[in-house]
Amino acid sequence: MSTMGSNVTETQVAAPKKQKKLKPARKQVKPGDVEKKEAPQTGKEYNIWYNKWAGGDREDSYSNKVKSQTRCNIKRDAGLTRANTTGNKYCCLFFARGCCPYGWECEYQHTLPDASTTLPDTSKDCFARDKFADYRDDMGGVGSFQRQNRTLYIGRIKETGTGVETEEVVRRHFKEWGPIEKIRVLQYRSVAFVTYVSEMSAQFAKESMACQSLDNDEILNVRWATEDPNPTSKVEERERLESIGREAIQSKMDPRIVDAMRAIRALEDGNAVDGQGEAQEEDDGQPAAKRRRLEIEDAPQEPASVQPDPEPEEEPQPQNTGLLSVDALEGLKYFAEIRKRNALGNPVVRVAPAPKSPSEGLGLADYGSDED
Repeated sequence: MSTMGSNVTETQVAAPKKQKKLKPARKQVKPGDVEKKEAPQTGKEYNIWYNKWAGGDREDSYSNKVKSQTRCNIKRDAGLTRANTTGNKYCCLFFARGCCPYGWECEYQHTLPDASTTLPDTSKDCFARDKFADYRDDMGGVGSFQRQNRTLYIGRIKETGTGVETEEVVRRHFKEWGPIEKIRVLQYRSVAFVTYVSEMSAQFAKESMACQSLDNDEILNVRWATEDPNPTSKVEERERLESIGREAIQSKMDPRIVDAMRAIRALEDGNAVDGQGEAQEEDDGQPAAKRRRLEIEDAPQEPASVQPDPEPEEEPQPQNTGLLSVDALEGLKYFAEIRKRNALGNPVVRVAPAPKSPSEGLGLADYGSDED
């Protein structure tokens, strides 16, 4: 028996597994390893907003894209940098693309963005780039600060099987950048939509998978997805944002203040309040105080008759039904009684002043005219 008890104790008191500490980040590339290759441009004017030449032929610009030469590998490339000592919470853009030559000397973090971490500026993305008021026409770029977008549009996928097989391929490549909420594949259209749990994960995945390939050596077109026109999705997204905001506000408020506000609101509505600040309601859902008031008003009035004085009943003990405690209510009643007695014992008598006689003082008639 003792042996069995010792085994159970050892199993229950098993030490938790220690989290693996990050090592210093490695240098993903050496300076000069990555050659900048661009498709030939036929335009004559460079558009800094769209980052391309304008005025040339109207061929699809994305078909001229070159496959990325590097790709980030989180298990191999993630590590500690100077940002872990300086407190910089932004991620390295070149680390996400797999081409940071600084490694542990980088001033930005070489890890996936943490959804629980609040960025210093909400108008910037996880790479410290400024967002804009509106999206670009091609839904590329940094994005907009007027909408929390967690969905990516994945185009130019080479489908070699059914929609379920394509979804598995997309999930295997995109789950590396963060937890995924849902994936939707449009079969025979080479398009998929990936929705992440966190917006920062979507930002990181957009840069990591730009011009990358899945399993068939294609060049992906990764863009921000437009707003879902489904009314149900709109309602769910609005409720999700409201719940996040409500939880954020409640986490920073004192619970005593919340209870006090509930009690005040209940008192204004005429409801009884229990000790926890919750309004008491009867079985039919109607407030107890309001129901009692309605019953008294609707009760038939009996004719007055001479009845013997009823025996005095014991006064019920006051209960704590609001913000003030029982002692505070008794103190207020005591002071009100004293004030009432003083008002009855020492009545205030106001005496009107007697009218002055004509001989007393100087009236208007006592002054002579200017001629005198």
